[in-house]
Amino acid sequence: MHEYMKQYSDEKKFEQRSERFWELNQQSNSWVEVQLPYNLTSCIDSNCTVVNSIQESNKYDRRDDGGGCGYEALPLRKRISLTKMSETSVWVTGESGSIYERFWNGLQWVIAPHDLPLSAGYAVSVFMVNQTILALSQAGPLYQMQLAEDSQPIWVEFDGKVGFSSGVVSNDRERIYFCTRTGLLFQLVGVDPPRWENHGRPPGANVSSISDGAAIRPGLLLIVSAAGDLYEYDQTTKPPWKKHIHVQGSRNDTSLVSFSPCSVHGLVGPHAVSVFLLTKGGELIERRLHRRKWKWVVHGNPKGHLLTSITCSSCQDEPSNSNSNSLLLTTAAGFVFEYQIDLKNQNQDQAEEKWINHEHPPNARVARGIAGLQLQAGRWIFPLHDGRLAELHLSGLGGESLGPNSSPVSSRRKSVLRYVWSVLDAPESEGWNAEYCSEERGPSNCILGTKEETSELSISRWRKDSRKTQHSYLAPDGSSTAKDYGVFDDKLNSHSQFFRLRLMQGEKSFFLITENYMTFEYLNTENAWFWLRHEHTTGIQGALGNYNGSLFVVDEQGSLLIRERSSSDLAWINCTAMRKGRPVIGGPPWDGIPGQPVRAKLEDAIFFVSTTGNLLQFTVALRKFKWKDCKNPAGIKIASIVDQEGLRENVVFVVGRNGRLYQYNKVTQVWHQHYQSQHLVLSTSPGTAMRPSVVSPRGSLFMVSGDGGLVEYQWSPADGWNWIEHGTPHTNVALVGAPGPCFGGTQLFLIGSNGNVYLRYLDQDQWKWRHCGFPFVPNTAQENTAYGECADTFHNIEEEDKLHKHCNPKVSSTRPIPFSEDTVIFELQDGRLGEMRRVDDENWMWSRTIGTPTSLCMANFWTSWAT
Repeated sequence: MHEYMKQYSDEKKFEQRSERFWELNQQSNSWVEVQLPYNLTSCIDSNCTVVNSIQESNKYDRRDDGGGCGYEALPLRKRISLTKMSETSVWVTGESGSIYERFWNGLQWVIAPHDLPLSAGYAVSVFMVNQTILALSQAGPLYQMQLAEDSQPIWVEFDGKVGFSSGVVSNDRERIYFCTRTGLLFQLVGVDPPRWENHGRPPGANVSSISDGAAIRPGLLLIVSAAGDLYEYDQTTKPPWKKHIHVQGSRNDTSLVSFSPCSVHGLVGPHAVSVFLLTKGGELIERRLHRRKWKWVVHGNPKGHLLTSITCSSCQDEPSNSNSNSLLLTTAAGFVFEYQIDLKNQNQDQAEEKWINHEHPPNARVARGIAGLQLQAGRWIFPLHDGRLAELHLSGLGGESLGPNSSPVSSRRKSVLRYVWSVLDAPESEGWNAEYCSEERGPSNCILGTKEETSELSISRWRKDSRKTQHSYLAPDGSSTAKDYGVFDDKLNSHSQFFRLRLMQGEKSFFLITENYMTFEYLNTENAWFWLRHEHTTGIQGALGNYNGSLFVVDEQGSLLIRERSSSDLAWINCTAMRKGRPVIGGPPWDGIPGQPVRAKLEDAIFFVSTTGNLLQFTVALRKFKWKDCKNPAGIKIASIVDQEGLRENVVFVVGRNGRLYQYNKVTQVWHQHYQSQHLVLSTSPGTAMRPSVVSPRGSLFMVSGDGGLVEYQWSPADGWNWIEHGTPHTNVALVGAPGPCFGGTQLFLIGSNGNVYLRYLDQDQWKWRHCGFPFVPNTAQENTAYGECADTFHNIEEEDKLHKHCNPKVSSTRPIPFSEDTVIFELQDGRLGEMRRVDDENWMWSRTIGTPTSLCMANFWTSWAT
């Protein structure tokens, strides 16, 4: 791309629509990608001038009139949709492909799951027609909700012969129309058995979306083609298809986009009908039928914003002015604007006064291109880009704690109230915290909410304050850099202490990475324990993960390797050498909880930290290996992964090199920063998730602060997120390494700077410290009296006689691992391993030491190892 040919029309301007460009190398006759910024030149008779430039930023002008979009456009969501079944029921399809219902049970809003079967794939929309509930999967088939013999709702495949891409229900909910993937228009005319009527397609065009489901009059449909043309379909006329000509003489692109429009009756007369659509140029355009004549009316868009979806509101329930009709529109940047249709005043100088910016919730943007819905007068629900929902409502007349309000709001009261945003939580399938409703009697019952007579908690305590919770999620702030805190060493071996031990199979096998980069597996075969060495051409730094019998390790060059069995042999696979592979320094802290089954899913992936501080996602399901760079939060380099989907499904918690906590949602691919006070700086070690029950999302993240104290980040449905500082077990003892493992949601192991093991346990809703010492050396009386002690330490006189200058039984800072539901393996400072076993529900004791191939402490090495 050496030349940019100057356009002679003054109306033609260069428009950048991409960030990747190639130029033709004439010598090699091949295309080479150019580095941005790149100047475009025009050459006439060897006289070359720069006429424009390709910029690196994606905040470029998208408007032909020079009023560019100053906000970064959000990516388009493909599966999110909202369907209003009634004033008390809204069905949602999430970006994860799940279906859930937000239902008012008379006491509070509850969440009920309605997921399609796994074989159906991802859901993209839900319909209700003639009291029948249908769901459309991304693969194309339709599913119908029916009641099983036990009166439980189930999904049954309705019709899988025709692949559908989208559908629309008529306003009276008696007819439903679909677009097929091949561009045909279908109508469902019978349910049992399914009966279809094929209306075909426009001549020379494909049906892309149904713009109006017979709202103008029965039998008349408006269709948008794939090319952006508007067609009228009426099977009672000849020909049935009629094309609507575009606006004549318009400078802007009036091709239409395939999004749901809005139909309004009676704007300019009792029999007039207006259909509001959006153009590919991001403008609002009206197709008006008045006195049997069609007319185009261009309404434009707010300056600096591109419109992407329309949310309809009834004429009598407009947000701002009872004397005008209003529409709510979402922009590409996630803003919501209200457009007042003032037919009496068409003065272009006052055009901007028609647009009222309702912006978006704090630290969250509205999903691009997805229409919201009107719950009732003065209340609208919109999907957010991060997977949650948000309600735009009059102050005090909506939100999480208020159900459907049957009392109409007077125009006089509306004039003194302002519109505010309330963020509504989403279930864990979308990476959030909403609990599913319960079949048990109580406030969260799925059918009817009842107050607990024995409970002293008020309704306000049953549900968290959504405003307080929203303040916990911040847009990542890139202004704070790692230079502010001296808490991170970016050398590759700085994280090796966290990944020197890795469980392979509970009570059967675990791996040890030694200080001199050797890899050993401690293996039980036919009740005999032995060490097996795994050799590689490069030294191994750490074991970063375990999935389906394969071990993921990192070598001294940062390459991610897989150690797995192939038939009867052991093999190495270099993952960093794969396409888009990157060097790594860390991975997830745990691979699951011993004793609990692991659920294999099609989305299974392991997350790693790259040497450049980015979060990397490596898909491992079905051995379809694939790398994805998840970047980092606003330029803050990542130090380590605190937790991967242990506390919250689909969410990865990380700590930045600035000591702040962030989360990445793998469903929506959105980063959030969590609020923490300025004085609280986290260390860069991994953390441990503690979740008492998989049914409830309540639980905690345990981390170590920069000054060596234990920190808990707790979630509860009543209080939302809260930071709790547990401090240290003793005034002169700091915590080292990483916290964990945890057992039963009530016991957490930690290592002190004095080489002792400490247990933080929950006793009758109070956290207490317990000192567990180290193998063979009794605990000091002072610490026993002050903090409690573990059960009697294993004491072996024969072993004590072997202690010499190479032996140091104190515990090292290497992160321990759970070997079973009742045992923990620690690395000692002399290279041996120590095992602690639970003797009852509360007490633990040192049960044995394990000699290692590289430890000099035990002269008579009783184990054997083979290569």
